[in-house]
Amino acid sequence: MVAPQKTIAVVDDDPDMLKAIGRLLAAHGFRSEIFASAEAFLARNWALEPACLVLDIHLGGMSGIDLQRRLMASGSRLPVIFITAVEDEAARREAMSAGCAYLRKPFTARLLIGAIAEATAQ
Repeated sequence: MVAPQKTIAVVDDDPDMLKAIGRLLAAHGFRSEIFASAEAFLARNWALEPACLVLDIHLGGMSGIDLQRRLMASGSRLPVIFITAVEDEAARREAMSAGCAYLRKPFTARLLIGAIAEATAQ
């Protein structure tokens, strides 16, 4: 019996980044659900939670940090991997203190897939 694919949710307001991460995940055997905003992610209608959330910090509208806080406040244990193109030491510290991985764009495919593997192994 083949194990079902893990679904990875990706939230980023850059359509090219969404496309690239979606392709990368597919090439590594993951299914992806992509969202252009935190609000779109919150409005989703899924029967099952994703195995992991790859989340841009700086989004139009609700920020990635605010989305992660909201998920934690609701009791979600969804592993989060923050990605960002902006160097922000306070955001990095907050992400790390919340137990989230933190990757600075541009990151290598190996780093992202490694972070996802670690997050979904828990």
